[in-house]
Amino acid sequence: MEKQTISDDRVVLTLDAGGTNFVFSAIREAREIVEPETFPSHGNNLDLCLTTIIQGFESIRKKLPGEAAAISFAFPGPADYMNGIIGDLANLPAFRGGIALGDMLKDHFGIPVYINNDGDLFAYGEAVYGILPELNRMLKDAGSNKVYRNLIGITLGTGFGCGLVRNSEPVIGDNGAAAEIWLVRNPLRENSFAEESISMRAILREYASAGGTLSADMTPFDVFLVAKGSKSGNREAAIQSFRTFGTAIGTILSDVVNLMDACVVIGGGLANAWELFSPAMLEQMRGSISNFEGKSLPRILMKVYDLENAAEIPLFTGGERKEVKVPFSERRVAYDPMKRVGVGLSRLGTNTAVALGAYAFALRASH
Repeated sequence: MEKQTISDDRVVLTLDAGGTNFVFSAIREAREIVEPETFPSHGNNLDLCLTTIIQGFESIRKKLPGEAAAISFAFPGPADYMNGIIGDLANLPAFRGGIALGDMLKDHFGIPVYINNDGDLFAYGEAVYGILPELNRMLKDAGSNKVYRNLIGITLGTGFGCGLVRNSEPVIGDNGAAAEIWLVRNPLRENSFAEESISMRAILREYASAGGTLSADMTPFDVFLVAKGSKSGNREAAIQSFRTFGTAIGTILSDVVNLMDACVVIGGGLANAWELFSPAMLEQMRGSISNFEGKSLPRILMKVYDLENAAEIPLFTGGERKEVKVPFSERRVAYDPMKRVGVGLSRLGTNTAVALGAYAFALRASH
C-alpha cells in the first residue's frame, strides 16, 4: 500500500468511540505506535464518561517517548464538529444539551483537538493511505498520466454513512454536516429516507418481506449465510434482500458520482456482502435514464468499473490512448478521452481508515 507524504514524525492521540467501549491509541508516520487501551464508555454518566476520556488519553500519553502534537478522533453525532461540541447522542445518553468536549480536552492537554464524523474520516483515510494511492500507482504503472484526487466513501452497517474528499481535502461543509447521505430520499420507499433501505435493519426487513422467517435473534450475517446456502432458511428471500439493498445503493451513488465525479470506496460490516449486493448496485450505476421523449441516456456520465473484478482493472487503468496535434505546431500531445470512475472496497479496513483519517486530518490542520 503506497503512502502519501502527509506522514511525518509527529504523534497524534486517537480514540475509537463506541457506545460500550472507548479504545485509545497513538499514531506516528501512519502507524500505531502503542498498544491500544480500552475503557468502558460509561455513556449514562456524563462525569464518569468525560473523566474516562481524559484518563484514556493520559494513559496513552504516558507511553510516548515524547510529546503528542494533537488529539484527533471521530465521535458520534449530532455535533458541531468544527467547534468540538457534542449534542444529544443515542448511544451515549449522558451527552445531552451540548457538551464542549473539544475545549475540555484542549484545556487539559494544551494541544490542538480535532473531532470529526466517522464517515468523513473514513473517506479521508482511504484517500490519503488507501484506495486512491493504490489506484494512482496502478495508473502510473500502466503508463497513464491520469491522477485521481477526489473520493466518495460510504459505510454500510447499522446506518448509512458517507464522506467526501475533493482535491485531496475532506469536504466538511459550512455547518460541519456535509455528506449526510443517510437522509437523502429513499429511491425504493416513498416519503422515507435512504437509510431505511441501506442498513442492517433494512436487510432483515427485506428478508421478511420477501418471504423469509425472522427469528428473534437473527442478524444480517445470518441472512448472508442463508443467501450463501450455509444456513437453513429461505435462500431466495435472502438473495433478494441483498439485491434490493444493492439497488438502493446504486441508485443513490449514481447521483453522488454525477455530482462529485469521483471514485467510490465502500466500508462497514455489510461491505463484506459485496458479492451479493454489488451486481445490483453496478447494474443501477451502469444503467440508463430517459428524457420525456423516451431518449435513453447513461445514468452516469462516466464509465463505471468494478475495482474488485480483476478483469476490469486493465480496462480502468488503460483508458483510451490517443494523441492529438497541437494547432500551428508539429507537436502532438497524449490524450485520454475516457471519463471513468471505479467502485471498490476499503483497502485499509473501516476502523483503520477512520483512525488514519483522523491522524491525517490533524497533521493537515496543524501544519
